[in-house]
Amino acid sequence: MIGLLLAVASFRLDGTVHRWQQRHRWKNIQLLSRNVTRGTDWPAHMVLGGAMLGLAWWRGQRKWTRIFAAMLLAGALAGVAAYPLKFTTGRVRPSVHVEKGWRGPERHQNYQAFPSGHTAVSAGFFAVLLFVRWRLGLFCFFFPLFVGFTRIFLGAHYLSDVVCGILLGILAAAIVTTLMFRREEPSALLKPEPVAK
Repeated sequence: MIGLLLAVASFRLDGTVHRWQQRHRWKNIQLLSRNVTRGTDWPAHMVLGGAMLGLAWWRGQRKWTRIFAAMLLAGALAGVAAYPLKFTTGRVRPSVHVEKGWRGPERHQNYQAFPSGHTAVSAGFFAVLLFVRWRLGLFCFFFPLFVGFTRIFLGAHYLSDVVCGILLGILAAAIVTTLMFRREEPSALLKPEPVAK
């Protein structure tokens, strides 16, 4: 219910946020766009997750090995789910000036704005921590929020693209953690790790 309300509100605020973005464009936005896009795309998340998974497995930390595996799966699931939505809705990116904002099935990347794939993958990846280590998850969730902000600031997405991408990522993380940690009690999953004295 909260997610639905956030999605509806984000569509209502698209115009306001887009006008703000237009007033705050930087001169070197293209250079920044390329670098931020590379650093926040799915390969960066997969490399990070794979490295952490390998380290946890090498150190014999079974629970963290499962957590990092879940993060990789949730990020991948969110990305896979986002692509057909982007293709079928055909929403025009804010930087493209056309009369019709939703074109239907479209292969060109300029018409694949909804939802934000970068944000969906990042949210799916880090939202797993919200379900299994909520304090760490709250801290780490600033990264997908930053990814979403940069996608808006760079003119690649509307606010609603980013919000729906985040919601899609959280849904993917919820599905993956339910399947991978269903034998554990929910209370145990939400407990912070014991602090060493």
